Amino acid sequence: MKKIIIATIILASFSCLTAQVGMGKASVDGDAILDFPLSNTGIILPMVDTLPTGTAASNGTFLLDKTDLRVKMRENDLWVSLSDAGSLTGTMANASAEAGGGVIIGAASSPAQGVLVLESASKALVLPKVNNPVTSMKSPVAGTICYDIVSKTIAVFDGLKWSFWK
Repeated sequence: MKKIIIATIILASFSCLTAQVGMGKASVDGDAILDFPLSNTGIILPMVDTLPTGTAASNGTFLLDKTDLRVKMRENDLWVSLSDAGSLTGTMANASAEAGGGVIIGAASSPAQGVLVLESASKALVLPKVNNPVTSMKSPVAGTICYDIVSKTIAVFDGLKWSFWK
């Protein structure tokens, strides 16, 4: 029985390498590698004690920097702030020890390091779509990111207020 379960897990992981994943929906929109339905929720970015550097800091990485309480993105090998300094009030930090190398969708491996790595030459992440997160999300936590379908912007919450990016 144990061998059957292990074989099933291995086969399932290989079949997901190039799959498109819909979270909470039956199919994905367009060429998404990871897609979410219209809802009142977002993705909560990881909070880090220190910013990753060197090869551990891939361009396109999003996180919440606990040292200055800002949501940041790695662009052109530099960390760019996407929010003002926020607050961690009401946010619970993960006290668990890290295990494993994260989840990779779209490839068998990746040079990028992260808790969730999406690898594709032709597909993209579709952020959770929210109809005006300022009024729709009643209790967002620091590091929440989504796509605001009203303003047609990326919305990030720093623990105090929302910032919007076109």
